[in-house]
Amino acid sequence: MRIRFEQQLEQLNIELIKMGALCESAINKANEALLNVDKNEECVAEVMGIEDEINQKERDIEALCMKLLLQQQPVARDLRQISSALKMISDMERIGDQAADIAEISKYVQVRQNASKIHIGDMAKATTKMVTESIDSYVNRDLKMAQEVVRYDDVVDDLFQEVKSELIELVVKDSQNGEFYFDLIMVAKYFERIGDHAENIAQWVEFSITGKHEF
Repeated sequence: MRIRFEQQLEQLNIELIKMGALCESAINKANEALLNVDKNEECVAEVMGIEDEINQKERDIEALCMKLLLQQQPVARDLRQISSALKMISDMERIGDQAADIAEISKYVQVRQNASKIHIGDMAKATTKMVTESIDSYVNRDLKMAQEVVRYDDVVDDLFQEVKSELIELVVKDSQNGEFYFDLIMVAKYFERIGDHAENIAQWVEFSITGKHEF
């Protein structure tokens, strides 16, 4: 019975890795949609397709977790691992939603040459790093990595403040495009929220390992 349970836990890890990879792809494609006008339509369509895959993956993982809970009677540590996975997939689903929001906004941004000059691309890279490492920390039961992800959210927050300052300066210099700069502020805010969700994932990893969660 325990061997079967371990196999299902391993499958849970694999499915979480797949869902995390989908989130990474959604973030990267949303950023490409924002910065590359020639590929905007193609990238937006890809992001929307990936979001659908993320939603389906959430349902699949939820079903697997329910099977583990109902059929295998997990002990305390295993129970924390499974319940943490259920919390994590909720955050990953929100990451997919926010990547889709970024892609949607990108269709209306008309100052892409300036978008590429500010730190929004750096926010995309930083949040992708957080998502990747938060999932890796769960799969590898790596408490130190999870804690580093939580701390790294400060980097994303600092980048958000920097982007806001850059965009305010652009509004002052180019007020006729002010509406589009405010669109970019919304994009930066979505990236900042993605960072928050990745931080949440890392905190649930910490709970799965230690039994403690910082609410």
